[in-house]
Amino acid sequence: MRSAPAEEARRADTNEDGGSMATKKAAKKATKKTAKKVGTRKRRGVTLEPTSLGAQDLSLNAAPAELPESLLGLAEQVRADGGAVLAAYREPLGGRELLLVSLPTEQVGPTPFQRDVSDAHVRKLTLAMDKTRRFLDPLIVVRASMLSGSEGAETGPRYLTPNGNHRLTALKELGSNAVIALLVPEREVAYQILALNIEKAHNLRERALEVVRMYRDLAGWSGQKETDLSLEFEEPALVTLGFAYEKRGRLSGGAYNPVLRKVDGWVDELLPTGITERERRADLLIALDDAVAGAVTRFKAAGLTSPYLKNFVVARINPLRFIKGDAPGFDDLLHTMTKRAEKLDASKIRAEDLAKSGGGPAED
Repeated sequence: MRSAPAEEARRADTNEDGGSMATKKAAKKATKKTAKKVGTRKRRGVTLEPTSLGAQDLSLNAAPAELPESLLGLAEQVRADGGAVLAAYREPLGGRELLLVSLPTEQVGPTPFQRDVSDAHVRKLTLAMDKTRRFLDPLIVVRASMLSGSEGAETGPRYLTPNGNHRLTALKELGSNAVIALLVPEREVAYQILALNIEKAHNLRERALEVVRMYRDLAGWSGQKETDLSLEFEEPALVTLGFAYEKRGRLSGGAYNPVLRKVDGWVDELLPTGITERERRADLLIALDDAVAGAVTRFKAAGLTSPYLKNFVVARINPLRFIKGDAPGFDDLLHTMTKRAEKLDASKIRAEDLAKSGGGPAED
């Protein structure tokens, strides 16, 4: 006769069907290996198991019998790509025609000029979707073939989203087979990232880099000037900062942005020509940053330390606060500030001056 502890141990090591715990562990390990093979990422704390529904299974009603002519071709492409048209409608502000579609997740990707994904924000979205068991914010997408360099491409995603990469990444991590999206016929929407953004707020560096990526892409085909794209680019300073960030990834753009916003303007040339001018302005900004970094080094050597040291130097060499009337031109101001930074004498700065300056660290 077995003792009570021995009987409990036997029960703990077997299931109701007589299978051993070791067998169950082996099966669980095999399941994990299978999940890793298909490229899904399992976030800690996520328990959602996605349905097996594919893109063509999500439509509750048949697609409209008659679509506007402008959408017929798009609807055919969606079905050929394994998706489904859920509805067709006009948006209420401009009356533009749209398709609400379901698409295979692997057919959707970000536009090539979007900011990099924030892992922390994706985790937040993933856990929220896991908790609510819902995906309620459709992505905005355009056909990849509408963008320059994508015509005739047989590889890569066939639909690109300008404003939903974090949501798309979260869906992919959760293993969803399909995504709901608003398919827009006009490719211009792909460049309206900043205006359409409803996800994690962009910091200055992300905004500037997205602008310069759009700038280079549009220069290849659009035949437009910067002033034609003021909605997409937001402001001239972001363009210059974007080109500067390409050259120096750790540029403290937040320290220079207030200055640039007062003197930078749109370049009245077609975008391909504008690139040359923006590269030149970025070089002037990099030269100023070198001079400011030199002054900061001298300050530190003199025993002056502060988390706001670079901001203090930029404020010290900025003449705009003393100028009444029109501000100087872009070149004149940056040359003046560069010379002042090079001549700035750390021995004439007191610790009290730094303490009075206050302020927050530069936004990057």
